[in-house]
Amino acid sequence: MDFPAFTCFVFCLFYICSASPPNFVLFFADDLGFGDLGCYGHPSSLTPNLDRLAAGGLRFTDFYCTSPVCSPSRASLLTGRYQTRSGIFPGVFYPGSIGGLPLNETTIAEVLKPLGYATAAVGKWHLGYGANGIFLPTKQGFDQYLGIPYSHDQGPCHNLTCFPPDVKCFGWCDIGVVTVPLVHNDSIKQQPVNFLDLERAYRDFATNFIITSAKKKQPFFLYYPSHHTHYPLYAGTGAAGHSLRGPFGDSLFEFDTTIGNLMATLEEMGVINNTLVFFASDNG
Repeated sequence: MDFPAFTCFVFCLFYICSASPPNFVLFFADDLGFGDLGCYGHPSSLTPNLDRLAAGGLRFTDFYCTSPVCSPSRASLLTGRYQTRSGIFPGVFYPGSIGGLPLNETTIAEVLKPLGYATAAVGKWHLGYGANGIFLPTKQGFDQYLGIPYSHDQGPCHNLTCFPPDVKCFGWCDIGVVTVPLVHNDSIKQQPVNFLDLERAYRDFATNFIITSAKKKQPFFLYYPSHHTHYPLYAGTGAAGHSLRGPFGDSLFEFDTTIGNLMATLEEMGVINNTLVFFASDNG
């Protein structure tokens, strides 16, 4: 099974079979292989929440992304169409790219929004910025967005802190372009982004979105494309030094912790039994 088949089949099937409109939470890891998770046998990765999700859910053990790079695989996932049909192929968007996911493409969010859904995206967009933010998520069916509009290595990072207390990011990332911004809806909130606080900001945003939607009794779609575990690796104080796998393991553990917190929020708000939670990696 591949991304287009999944997005068309599973979402529609779950919607049809639910007594009331179901909620959808889509976690999307970056550059993560299936063998990196504890539930698939990795001896030193610390992924208790993903392991629990796998144990209590359905595993797709023969599942393929449609591209080995970020922008095409995201276009495929969100539209249910192969990336070549939308022109997002074969490479990725950069900060200076003038294009993006064509506005005449229909995303999952644009399908669900007319049905009364609240929609939000948090994390790595990487489907274009464009002039005046014309290709940002808020122009593609999402009510709210908080995140980096492209990959977090697409800006100079050699003098930025990736691990506490002041461990600099490994490598140089892209040189000669502006530092990576954190965007809220269509406005820059922070530049350069603070990697030590980034996951906490994402977690708080996603948590508040779930709580607000549940209190309104409004069905919701949360799309969470994480930066973890793409280079450069980073983690805040709650995850740094906690795994036995070094920087990669700490980065993965930080995302796993967020997933655990959001699963707990779904349970606390009484909506977990009417929510489809799906976890995948973009090209791992």
